[in-house]
Amino acid sequence: MNDKHDISVLNGLITTALDSLKGFEDAADEAKSTRFADLFAGFAHDRRQVVGSLQAEVRGIGGEPEDSSGFLGAANYTLMKFKQAFTGKSDKAIIDEVERGEDHVTAKFEIALKDIDLQPATRDIIRDAFTSVKAGHDKISALKHSLV
Repeated sequence: MNDKHDISVLNGLITTALDSLKGFEDAADEAKSTRFADLFAGFAHDRRQVVGSLQAEVRGIGGEPEDSSGFLGAANYTLMKFKQAFTGKSDKAIIDEVERGEDHVTAKFEIALKDIDLQPATRDIIRDAFTSVKAGHDKISALKHSLV
């Protein structure tokens, strides 16, 4: 059993999910349409649940969970980058930015699921969280493609 490794992987995913959460909150704030603002707020709520489940797992295996987002410029999920990306943009442009970030988030979870050093219980928690992450990604992608 390698709790230290599992904690490290989980904390990396927590940071990524917190970045995503912040991105959805920013997108909700900047959306022109209340329809999209409500949609992004719903995604933020779902992501908050993912963060909570991952944090609970870290605590459960004796670790200290991350509680702040990272500064992943590549995911466009830092406050300044998101605000800069969204300010004055159309809802379609915001959706494009969100999808780009969610591609990154989904990839991080996919990489974690392939980690052969994870304990089975940790992999199960990540798989459950990934189900929510992937569903959110797919909805954003479908929304983006419906607006073409």
